[in-house]
Amino acid sequence: MELSQYLEVFIEESKENLQTCNEQLLELEKNPEDLAIVNEIFRSAHTLKGMSATMGYEDLANLTHKMENVLDAIRNEKIKVTPEILDVVFKSVDDLEAMVFSIADGGDGKRNVTEVVAMLQAIEKGESVLPSASNEVAATAAPDMKVSMQYEAFEQTVIQQSFEQEFNCFEITVSLREDCLLKAARVYMVFEVLGKLGEVIKSHPTVDQLEEEQFDHSFVIAVVSKEDARVIEESIRKVSEVEKVSIFELTSHHLQINLNDTAPERKEIADKGQEEVQTPKPANNPAKQTSPTSKTIRVNIERLDVLMNLFEELVIDRGRLEQISKDLNNPELNETVERMTRISGDLQNIILNMRMVPVETVFNRFPRMVRQLARDLNKKIELEIIGAETELDRTVIDEIGDPLVHLIRNALDHGIEMPDIRVKNGKPEQGTVKLKAYHSGNHVFIELEDDGAGINKQRVLEKAIQKGIVSEDIADTLSDRQIYELILASGFSTAEQISDISGRGVGLDVVKATIESLGGSITIDSTVGHGSLFSIQLPLTLSIISVMLVEIEAEKYAIPLSSIIETAIVKKEEIMNAHNQRVIDFRGKVVPLLFLEDVFEVPKDSKEEDLYSVVIVRKGEKMAGLVVDSFIGQQEIVLKSLGNYLNDVFAISGATILGDGQVALIVDCNALIK
Repeated sequence: MELSQYLEVFIEESKENLQTCNEQLLELEKNPEDLAIVNEIFRSAHTLKGMSATMGYEDLANLTHKMENVLDAIRNEKIKVTPEILDVVFKSVDDLEAMVFSIADGGDGKRNVTEVVAMLQAIEKGESVLPSASNEVAATAAPDMKVSMQYEAFEQTVIQQSFEQEFNCFEITVSLREDCLLKAARVYMVFEVLGKLGEVIKSHPTVDQLEEEQFDHSFVIAVVSKEDARVIEESIRKVSEVEKVSIFELTSHHLQINLNDTAPERKEIADKGQEEVQTPKPANNPAKQTSPTSKTIRVNIERLDVLMNLFEELVIDRGRLEQISKDLNNPELNETVERMTRISGDLQNIILNMRMVPVETVFNRFPRMVRQLARDLNKKIELEIIGAETELDRTVIDEIGDPLVHLIRNALDHGIEMPDIRVKNGKPEQGTVKLKAYHSGNHVFIELEDDGAGINKQRVLEKAIQKGIVSEDIADTLSDRQIYELILASGFSTAEQISDISGRGVGLDVVKATIESLGGSITIDSTVGHGSLFSIQLPLTLSIISVMLVEIEAEKYAIPLSSIIETAIVKKEEIMNAHNQRVIDFRGKVVPLLFLEDVFEVPKDSKEEDLYSVVIVRKGEKMAGLVVDSFIGQQEIVLKSLGNYLNDVFAISGATILGDGQVALIVDCNALIK
């Protein structure tokens, strides 16, 4: 049977089953006596095990089998659910996810899971186990445990001869810090240390892969040495950037088990897997069969991208036809073009809807993350998710995950107070973080609200002045919201000490930059003692946008409608000067003017105008007036990138081809408003 054709389905199904495990484990933690939840997790794990075995991913199937044994003991009431046991099961799911993502990236799905297997086996036997003591667990693993690496015949011979000469043989798992920059250099230093203590037999990944940094943050080395495990561990820990060292001692018994792998058990797994893969959904996911008539297919996002590109070309040609129809003024041609415009509009909606993905695909990883971070910080925090069904374009979804992770970590670390402080201030011991998504017009809003300590305005101002972000004169003129938004400035941080939780001193400027690169914006509101609200505004899609076309001399520019408040005609005498800047009074507010012919260095004639055409644009609470020669009108256009060679052109976000064949540059209003 050719299995490669099922690989994509296997990866998607595996991700869904692991997500179910994550969600149900969080529910189980709240209701540890509810065996129905355990059964749901068991079904997902069982399906994953069968599919993995059928597809030939034995490591994945074996770890799932060990986790399944623990779940089986829980549902048969042989083991009681505790936070410590759930920590180990969560760690198993993490390893399974890493294996599945490895397969998705073209890898073999192999991973060193010695520690977590030892802990699962200890739980199964009724022994007490703490995840924090994983080093000790790995070093004293159950005697029937398999080694994590497969050894060739000559390597087995070397190990056997080493035992005969009274050498020790260890499998050492070394984990580097996640922010380690020169991983290959650290690997070299570890090998150098081990070379002085004994002889390296094997590594996983291979030495070549390690040198090319083709690994995440952990690697496994087999070493023969006269030294004991403690000496080896202490020596490796002296290498900088090494976060964790786990040592597992090999014996002849372990090697024998590794060689004579339990074939009957593997065959049984494979047999069960064959049954399940044929009909995975009906047998194991009854909850998802809400609509028996609903039929869906999985479509690769690349195909949708191609479809979108073809449709974009159609929109450009539609614009050209509209222009020709206007010039010729032929009734029959006008009618045909109008009909084509309506149909292509409907087609556009269908294609955009096909690309829409619920934000829950991003949101569903946060409950697990909040649980773990709350435990790390010794805080009690509940995450409330509202509007997870809200849909966004897939390209936006792919980019928004990291900024949200950063904001949530920031809220947990800096926002929510410690339980004793909350009680002292008359608040509930448990803090709440709300993550909300909703549609409004052509935008999606994502809000992150916490009921924590809020933002200390004075402290933010002092830090901003100290860092040179604002001067003292400007600081006195800032509104509350503008002060809060100073925390988004590059290099800003009020943390007394750097922590791993909220970004190791990396400011929220990265979040702001990512959101603005998507054509969105972020605003902050806060009340000291009551909490903060971060609001992100994002466009529904990035490829086809509505713009106002304007003319500057012989050149045409497009200004996105999402940034425009209104257009106006301003008399020459209404323009004033303030701080070497030309400004106008717009509805009681002083609005600076930007002459786009100067910004873009458009060749111009020297005649003075008595009337100026102005487009009033906004970024958050800040406004500016863009002075142009004339307005052409509103139009839907296709946003095209300028390519790699022109990716840093100031205040230009892309270009489009108009109906008459001309190219119009698209103005980036966010870059123009400081």
